[in-house]
Amino acid sequence: MGKMLQAKNLQKKFKTKEVVKKINLELGEGESIGLLGPNGAGKSTTISMLSSLMKPTSGTVLWNGTSIEENPQMLRKNLGVVPQEIALYPELTAQENLEFFGRIYGLKGKNLETRVEDVLEKIGLSDRRKDRVKTFSGGMKRRLNIGAALLHKPSFLIMDEPTVGIDPQSRAYILEAVKQLVEEGMTLLYTSHYIEEVELLCEKIYIMDQGEIIASGTKEELKSLVSDQQTIELKGHSLSVAFEESLQKHFPTANIHREEEKLLVSLSKFMEPLSSIFAVAAENEVTITSAVVKIPSLEDVFLHLTGRALRD
Repeated sequence: MGKMLQAKNLQKKFKTKEVVKKINLELGEGESIGLLGPNGAGKSTTISMLSSLMKPTSGTVLWNGTSIEENPQMLRKNLGVVPQEIALYPELTAQENLEFFGRIYGLKGKNLETRVEDVLEKIGLSDRRKDRVKTFSGGMKRRLNIGAALLHKPSFLIMDEPTVGIDPQSRAYILEAVKQLVEEGMTLLYTSHYIEEVELLCEKIYIMDQGEIIASGTKEELKSLVSDQQTIELKGHSLSVAFEESLQKHFPTANIHREEEKLLVSLSKFMEPLSSIFAVAAENEVTITSAVVKIPSLEDVFLHLTGRALRD
């Protein structure tokens, strides 16, 4: 399987700030790739460079072996981009919006009509085709935004955080639609800070943090990075900062992270820490009500690699 899209040493600086730091990634035809990272990791800037909207400071993006700087058209006619921001005309109806974007892609006449029909069907908005977009919910606008990117039958789809800020029902609908596209052979690059979305849709995942790709692989490969780790979830009364600091002293190699009313302690699975944890709790007059050993997840991978939770 040839590599459709390759990014080589891709870097972007804004004045002196380096937002994307010489990253490498590649997509083969029909692959679904996830770009996972917290807000501000550099995902949207990376997408802008990969889709030829922004020139990299250094490095190259290749589409089927040819630089997209030399020939952006070649990529653009095969590419559908769903941006994070909703790009629609609120005064126009759903159908008029799609017709407008279809014409931009060079569709006309019967072909345009058919594609608009098909897309409205795919995104489940056929019955609202004549309604103005300003009457739509956030989730419906998002679905129409995705529809606009599918009009010209792209072979490669880039989706940048497509489910941010929408209701659970629309989110489920969108994920199902994207899953279907992938099953039909669409090549997908999907960015998100929701781990469960990337797990559902993507066969390979790049984890990005502070402008760098810090790990990549299949879900299984990434989870094996923490296979020698265990995470213990502690609940209790007044899990004080002093208790947290005492634990850190007692287990200097552990990653300790506070999450609402819980403390998460990640450390080597070859240790048997529970008795020590209870002893440290007693010293700090902390009562632990539950201590659960968790199976590693992609959240734990991120925590292990960065010392931070993915969604703080």
